Amino acid sequence: MNTQTILIAAIIAIIIAAFFLGREVYRRNIRVRQRLKMGQIFTDITHDLLTPLTVISASVDQLREEAPKYAMEYDMMHLNIQRMVRLLQQILETSKSQAGELKLLVSQGDVMQYIHDTALCMKPLMDKKHLQFTISCEPESMMGWIDTDKLDKIIYNLLSNSAKYTTEGKVSLEVRTSRKYDTIYIKVRDTGCGIPKDKMKNLFQRFYDGEYRRYRTFGTGLGLALTHDLVYLHKGTISCESEEGVGTTFSIKLPITKEAFKPEQIDEEHKIDFSTPSNAVSDFITIIPNINEEILDTRQNEDDEAYRILIVEDNLELLMLMRHVLSAHYHVLIAKNGQEALDIVHKTPLDLIVSDVMMPEMDGLELTTALKEDTSYSHLPIILLTARTQEEDQQEALRIGADDYLTKPFRLSDLRLRIDNIIENRRRLLQDYPKPGEGGQEKPLTPEEEFLKKATECLEAHMSDPTYDRETFASDMGASPSTLYNKLRTITGMNVSSFIRDVRMKEARRLAEQDPSQRISDLAYKVGFQDPKYFSTCFKKHFGMQPKEFMDSLQTKNS
Repeated sequence: MNTQTILIAAIIAIIIAAFFLGREVYRRNIRVRQRLKMGQIFTDITHDLLTPLTVISASVDQLREEAPKYAMEYDMMHLNIQRMVRLLQQILETSKSQAGELKLLVSQGDVMQYIHDTALCMKPLMDKKHLQFTISCEPESMMGWIDTDKLDKIIYNLLSNSAKYTTEGKVSLEVRTSRKYDTIYIKVRDTGCGIPKDKMKNLFQRFYDGEYRRYRTFGTGLGLALTHDLVYLHKGTISCESEEGVGTTFSIKLPITKEAFKPEQIDEEHKIDFSTPSNAVSDFITIIPNINEEILDTRQNEDDEAYRILIVEDNLELLMLMRHVLSAHYHVLIAKNGQEALDIVHKTPLDLIVSDVMMPEMDGLELTTALKEDTSYSHLPIILLTARTQEEDQQEALRIGADDYLTKPFRLSDLRLRIDNIIENRRRLLQDYPKPGEGGQEKPLTPEEEFLKKATECLEAHMSDPTYDRETFASDMGASPSTLYNKLRTITGMNVSSFIRDVRMKEARRLAEQDPSQRISDLAYKVGFQDPKYFSTCFKKHFGMQPKEFMDSLQTKNS
């Protein structure tokens, strides 16, 4: 079942990659004489891609019936199928507009209600970004003629664009009518980053990417250009006012009388379908269980050696998908931005971090820099994920200390392979790492050797104390429990409990060699075990034989 889910997600990722590859080809080869031809190619490709998406969607529905327990995964796949369909439809509309084949078909209905309901479907997206979202229609109800398909795309593009570039504050949609009730005026306002003056002239230019990289978001360069074309197709006008650091306002004027359109543009038979907005404009909020708390509860199991990985990603669906797949192999904690990740790092023992680059509040590069400059966490391996494909972006990531770099779209199997490679490489290094007291002490100890020496001395000083636990150990080392875990895991490959047990076992062996005739229970108490049976279990696990067998062999050897 998991394999089927991952396969479908991989297919969608391939489709996305195919689109962007096509877009790059288009951008590099576009010429005036080739526009119509390329537009036809895009139209053909879009139609071809919509068919497999339909098949994938049907397959997901079938899987939902056969294995309903994976409801969250199905919801994520359906959401992204819907998004892909919307994106492909935008490409198709853009190609038609370029070729002069985009047609208008208006129908009659309550224009204000339709706009209100369409905009209301964007509320989950606004809530996800913690934005104050308001809709105002004056009057609240008014009949008119509109092309709902075109107006749906106009509203979606403008509101999603405002949400994209507004990290905090407000987004609003205001609609009012003219005194003659023959025209509506739509304003979409936000308190976002604003648009630089030198960028305004290219705002409605096709494939103009704007400032999405600067503001750590995503753009295709299609939305505003298509919105401009759809407004003018609807016999309207669109303008924009913006001020950096203050916000942006898009203003649209649309006629809504029957007389404003040609006879062939009027649909007399059908009224406005109010079920369309809820289907066409949708988003998805996954209710995340308190996953991190569940993972942290594993600290109660002192024998748990599974590696702890933190995934940092602001795209909720991708975050949950990575968590779902990787949790079969590791303990996985999650964060939605770099600042959340830092808070977790400071409180929680970790072995490795996988982080997106472009995120709000603190991006992946800033997170990597902060950790690599802190000696308490500089040893934590970091894998960065990004949609940036330029060589200089990869060089920058490696320069600031990232251990690996993976470009989107990527296969989750590739990510797991890189995680395992980093873990295995560190294990190999540990095999040859000199322990305190080994290899002579003529040369000064390294910081890692000094740390191990101090840690061993702390444990030796409390060897017979069964209450000496991880928290007390960390306090004596002058470190937080998470820092102690991180350092010991990196240097020795063991977590704190395993390191304590390892030191106790080695001391037990040394004491047994000194006096092989002593009782097992006495030996257990000397090295901090209250239960001789548990001591014997740990001894066998560590040395491959029961302590009695070991001590009998010593007595036989000495006799």
